Amino acid sequence: MIRSLYTAATGMNAQELNVSVISNNLANVNTVGYKRSRPEFQDLLYQNLRLVGTLSENGNQVPTGAQLGLGTKTSAIQKIFLQGDFAQTQNTLDMAIQGRGFFQVAQADGTIAYTRSGSFKLDNSGQIVTADGLTMEPAITVPPDAITISIDPQGSVAATQPGATAPTVLGTIQTATFQNEAGLQSIGSNLFVETDASGAAAVGNPGVDDRGTLQQGFVELSNVSVVEELVSLISAQRAYEVNSRTVQTSDEMLQIANQMKR
Repeated sequence: MIRSLYTAATGMNAQELNVSVISNNLANVNTVGYKRSRPEFQDLLYQNLRLVGTLSENGNQVPTGAQLGLGTKTSAIQKIFLQGDFAQTQNTLDMAIQGRGFFQVAQADGTIAYTRSGSFKLDNSGQIVTADGLTMEPAITVPPDAITISIDPQGSVAATQPGATAPTVLGTIQTATFQNEAGLQSIGSNLFVETDASGAAAVGNPGVDDRGTLQQGFVELSNVSVVEELVSLISAQRAYEVNSRTVQTSDEMLQIANQMKR
């Protein structure tokens, strides 16, 4: 009975974490480029009460044995990199990636971070930056007298200036892909950094190899489905409830056992 108390406690802890992941997904339902997370669980160690394949008292082989599980634990919280819906903004520096790939931005320490959030701005020097002022890589500077800015699906950025008969090409946006996107580390502010698990970034122009193409004037919305998360929330709540009932039942059984001494 004491064992069942600890086993039920692992289930309650797991569902508490499950609800935390769901709440984070729901909190970011309107975060541009956000990718939902999904917790995964594993069963804990087993106590062998009777080993499989051993011989019984009459010399016959035991076909199944008796193993008692000791609960559950969290094995992973995985990012799901499914494509989110697009929303048209008509902002010339908003971009969405159709397909695989990440925008590159330079962090304050010079290292590169990656993001699916394509809501970019201009800073006071004309460089394309994120909402936090991080410069897009490779850096592209827009002249102050630019009338229009156009970005084609292959990442070429061009600006029309007064008196010019044709747009001036300012540079090309490059995107990065990874062998294992789920191995990227989230660092907040819609940013990821590469790890040994993700593999090194493969950088190149959009539309080449398996890199997606760019859509100017759109942003990629969060891929969180509110309905799906609410269903998961109800399921987690019920699972927590039944685990708590296991604790209550075990406690009642202990009380019965104690009363047997009287």
